[in-house]
Amino acid sequence: MTEAMIIDMAREVLWTIVKTSAPLLIISLVIGLIISIFQTITSIQEQTLTFVPKFLAIMLVIVLCGSWMLNEMSGLFESLMMRIPEFIK
Repeated sequence: MTEAMIIDMAREVLWTIVKTSAPLLIISLVIGLIISIFQTITSIQEQTLTFVPKFLAIMLVIVLCGSWMLNEMSGLFESLMMRIPEFIK
């Protein structure tokens, strides 16, 4: 197993992590920003106000994008398992 193979494998893993986590992080950021603007406008300073909307939005994203995320992670796993003989050499 060469350094180039390790770097390539790490790059592939990190890219898959970024791709699959991006929808969840982006929706969480957007909802947090909207709630923060709402809190600023209304002067409501409740720290737990963002929890329920973020939770519901993340669950909705998981329902909508969950199969794609699972396919991406499964594809990565299959790719890594197919390359085991190459790694052993």
